[in-house]
Amino acid sequence: MGTFLRFGLAGALCCSITHTAVVPIDVVKTRLQISPGKYKGMIDGFRRIPAEEGAAMLLKGAGPTAVGYFLQGAFKFGFNEFFKGKFSAAAGPENAKTYRVPIWLGASACAEFIADLFLCPLEATRIRLVAQPDFGRGLSDAFVKILRQEGFLAFYTGLPPLLLKQVPYTMAKFSVFEAASELIYKNLPKKKEDMSTGAQLTVSLGSGVIAGVAAAIISQPADTVLSKINQEKTSGSFMSNLVRICKRLGVKGLFLGTGARCVMVIFFFNFFF
Repeated sequence: MGTFLRFGLAGALCCSITHTAVVPIDVVKTRLQISPGKYKGMIDGFRRIPAEEGAAMLLKGAGPTAVGYFLQGAFKFGFNEFFKGKFSAAAGPENAKTYRVPIWLGASACAEFIADLFLCPLEATRIRLVAQPDFGRGLSDAFVKILRQEGFLAFYTGLPPLLLKQVPYTMAKFSVFEAASELIYKNLPKKKEDMSTGAQLTVSLGSGVIAGVAAAIISQPADTVLSKINQEKTSGSFMSNLVRICKRLGVKGLFLGTGARCVMVIFFFNFFF
């Protein structure tokens, strides 16, 4: 329990701080997804959004982001360590080392699933505020308005795409980071334990860049679908909405905002590690 709480608190603080710090990038990324063709790219979005709607628009959704990712970080990093320990113990010392990658993947997937149940209502609120700036004054106002007008289940309309986005993202993030670190250390002249703290930090940062880009690209289509579903009220099943959105956007449209998201992911991933 002590280990769970330490990793949970560290994850909560780091995820909340870093995601909140990159809210302006997230706002631009979300606008690129929900308004295809309106902006030429990330730079154009950063120029036009403040000019047309005021500089404060770039901080829209900061409240739900801070709270949502505090909860998500706590459960993701806490349960990741919990499941890694349980899976490793069940496999035994030798198998735990041999099958470490499947253990990492399984633990991160289980942890992310639990974390997303807490993140989803806040993410729905954030996207609604960014998509419809006049919808509410902030977190509490928009949250209550969605609850009263659309019901509790409206917060979980975007759960399937959120899971499709976050679970592969987290699995890729942890596994690619570990694999990249191992590969880099394997090809360096010195062993890890003989390297300075600065050199080890450089390896971690480089591995974080690789892992961040890989995780962002893998999960980008689901991130776009999540933004579109939470943009406004939707009717029908998730699959019907998914097919409709994918047909309308096309392959290129599903990757709208990838550049902005890569920048955002690299920033907070390296900050955490």
